[in-house]
Amino acid sequence: MNTIILCGGKGTRLSEETDVRPKPMIEVGDRPILWHIMNHYASFGFKDFYLALGYKQEYIKDYFMRFYSTDSDFRIDLSSGKVEHFNSGPCDWRVNLIDTGNDSLTGGRILRMRDHLYKEGTFMLTYGDGVSNVDLEALVRFHKSHGKLATVTGVRPPARFGEMIFDGDLVVEFKEKPQASVGWINGGFFVLEPEVFDYLKDGDLTIFEQAPLANLAKDGQLVSYRHEGFWQCMDTLRDKIYLNELWEEGNAPWVPNSIR
Repeated sequence: MNTIILCGGKGTRLSEETDVRPKPMIEVGDRPILWHIMNHYASFGFKDFYLALGYKQEYIKDYFMRFYSTDSDFRIDLSSGKVEHFNSGPCDWRVNLIDTGNDSLTGGRILRMRDHLYKEGTFMLTYGDGVSNVDLEALVRFHKSHGKLATVTGVRPPARFGEMIFDGDLVVEFKEKPQASVGWINGGFFVLEPEVFDYLKDGDLTIFEQAPLANLAKDGQLVSYRHEGFWQCMDTLRDKIYLNELWEEGNAPWVPNSIR
């Protein structure tokens, strides 16, 4: 099954970083957050990716053009220029890098994938700036069991500040950054049928999260898979620092068990 990852936005809320590179290329640990997202999908066997590129797309293209060399050891014969790679990493991903326009909005970027994916059947979609430990196999099963055109993963947003639990004046529990106990938001991690392309009526100016999702809901074609586990987007410098702290502590919930 193919997966679209939206990588073309300008990330203005994280301008400290995105003035010089696209948000999906901001590192968590020693890898771009985009790599972490793709590694999550690949751990469930979903290894066919379509990256919807736009703003500063050359950074992402260059990263994958150099990926094989930088992710492996190699020997070079300077007399001939012949390069022999060895000890290469286990990645067997197939990555399609598609220019979806510098100023396209989210729905417009998805629409530009129509010619590539319409005949391929069910596909997945996510954003290039959020990590989670959502069970993608369970998500796909949920989608297929409902027979609707679109499934969105609902998550509880993390609280911005720590939470204290009291017994009278005594603090009995302190949670630094708990998940909110009420309310659900769009966490990305969609499963979609090709007919969803027909809901993207305004070309590049379509915002997927507005009229298309609203109309799918109105038509009874949108269901939500509710994920109670870890989810975190990278919207601000604070978010970047938090994700890197989790990584450095060896406590990154989005990392597949197979590579911990």
